[in-house]
Amino acid sequence: MPPHILDVAHRLVARQLGNPTGLLGAVIAHVLNNGNAPTITAAVAALELAGTETIADVGFGGGLGLELLLKATKGEVHGIEPSPGMISRARRSHPREVSAGRLHLHIGTMDALPLATASLNAWISLNTIYFIADLEPAFADLRRVLEPSGRGVLGVADPVWLGRQPFAKHGFVVRAVDDVVRELADAGFDVEHRTTPASRSTGGGVPYNLLICRPG
Repeated sequence: MPPHILDVAHRLVARQLGNPTGLLGAVIAHVLNNGNAPTITAAVAALELAGTETIADVGFGGGLGLELLLKATKGEVHGIEPSPGMISRARRSHPREVSAGRLHLHIGTMDALPLATASLNAWISLNTIYFIADLEPAFADLRRVLEPSGRGVLGVADPVWLGRQPFAKHGFVVRAVDDVVRELADAGFDVEHRTTPASRSTGGGVPYNLLICRPG
């Protein structure tokens, strides 16, 4: 395939990863759920839930995180996502939970979460910060919505691996994990850095980073 055609394709993939829309967005959602299942599962496990918490998945993408959180708690689950298409997809996938008030779906972004202060016991957010230029207001809002004894899990791909991906040239912000930890600490979190085996989307062999965040 000619290089300019490949570049257009990579640009399109990057745009869809940041904000899935239309028919291609539905394909991307399936790919995200399938490829990232191990790391999403590990993130939910890292919350160490008792089963009654109110939880959010911030930037839930394909929606597998919502499904796992609904199974992990009898409390309420919030899904925040900038893509109207992914909101509609999640609503179609969980009509009973939405009708019962167990699942609340919001169009929103990490730096302006549509949630009350200290309203969450826990949150997860995986593969989201690559699309955020300024982490300071985003992390401040993640801290704001978490209650003092709560816990969040931020998932971040290996930056060396991510920087090598051709789609990452198109709008991705690739940061060193230590820099992300520093920004979380500045926002008021105590951070525990764990790694978990790579998701299928990385082709294997590359550890994935889970940053366990507790209010400091």
